[in-house]
Amino acid sequence: MALTNPLQFIQQVRAEVAKVVWPTRREVVLTSVMVFMLAMFTAAFFFLVDFLIRKGLQGILTMFG
Repeated sequence: MALTNPLQFIQQVRAEVAKVVWPTRREVVLTSVMVFMLAMFTAAFFFLVDFLIRKGLQGILTMFG
């Protein structure tokens, strides 16, 4: 394993960070809103599925119980 000079390492890190394309504020807001909306949609979907399964099982148990 080759050791890198600390000064060389810092220069390499700065060069790599300079290559990063940072998102704009608008992109961050839009993606955050989309993640929130999809999380809410997923929560509503699983709530509905759980509700339907629970009601179905209650109906079956009531008929035979």
